Amino acid sequence: MKRIDIIAGARPNFMKIAPIIEALKEAELRGSQLRYRLIHTGQHYDRAMSGSFFEELGIPDPDINLEVGSGTQAEQTAGIMVGYEKVLLKERSDLCLVVGDVTSTMACSIAARKLGVPVGHVEGGIRSGDWTMPEEINRVVTDSITNWFFTTSETANDNLRRAGVTEDQIFFVGNTMIDTLLKNMPRLRPPDCWASLKLQPQQFFVVTLHRPANVDGERKLLDLLRAISDGTKGLPVVFPVHPRTAKNLRDLDSRTPQLQYVDPLGYLEFNYLVKHTKGVITDSGGITEETTVLGVPCLTLRDNTERPETITIGTNELIGTDPSKLAPALSRLMDGKWKKGQIPTLWDGKAAERIVERLERLL
Repeated sequence: MKRIDIIAGARPNFMKIAPIIEALKEAELRGSQLRYRLIHTGQHYDRAMSGSFFEELGIPDPDINLEVGSGTQAEQTAGIMVGYEKVLLKERSDLCLVVGDVTSTMACSIAARKLGVPVGHVEGGIRSGDWTMPEEINRVVTDSITNWFFTTSETANDNLRRAGVTEDQIFFVGNTMIDTLLKNMPRLRPPDCWASLKLQPQQFFVVTLHRPANVDGERKLLDLLRAISDGTKGLPVVFPVHPRTAKNLRDLDSRTPQLQYVDPLGYLEFNYLVKHTKGVITDSGGITEETTVLGVPCLTLRDNTERPETITIGTNELIGTDPSKLAPALSRLMDGKWKKGQIPTLWDGKAAERIVERLERLL
């Protein structure tokens, strides 16, 4: 029997681990010798960021919660490493399986390798080239010590090859986040704001903003929000935002009639909005993957992306962080001139099955 530690710590991880856990359970029913131990680091520790996602996506309660809580980058990294090291010293596993690019991903990888436990990285090899992003550092550090890479695209494979990773370490499996999206499509449900704002399909926009380059400066954020309001031509703009941030935005007098601040949404409700929106304006990476599969126009307020296939193949475009660039892009969208896009190879809902099949051979 072989035990795999599945590491989750923050909201972007949860959509990626859910199908892997399900695939491991199905493999066990078929007689597989693989077992898993779910470890929640507690990097995202409040209910809105963690608990509701576990319930919605059918993720079991963690076997272990390190409860690291809030802190600086260094404090969280250190807390997770100390906590996970204690777990491994008490009861060793055969593999540390990490997903994505959050602090927990890097910290647990380091703790595992220092104790001689191999590391598998789901979504390995993606790169933005932007070293101002903490996530880029997490990716590069994790991949530098990873044993086996489970990748989402040929671009990621090429990035790894250039870094000296050998072919027998790279497994192109697809995208587990898309596994979760496709499985849950029939379960998507409208949030309360659907009725209260009288939203109609393709007659509203969705906005998410969280990167420091966009939200840390009051003037920059106000300019972006006004550009969004102007460019969406009176259609409602739904902006799920933390209540404290929403209060700050109201204090800044950023309100326009169509800009609607709502509380953070669960997975099923948020993706219901994304499925039915006219377009998404975001600085997130993961959302660009979901919009690509759903065929929804996506405007990314960043100067780079670690998911270039969402641009070359999908429905996403990089607009940049200059608010003046929004108007022409939104004008094309409103005029129906946005590209159609296609779904990248192996983004078919079966990535987790491929990962588990490979792990059975490796372990």
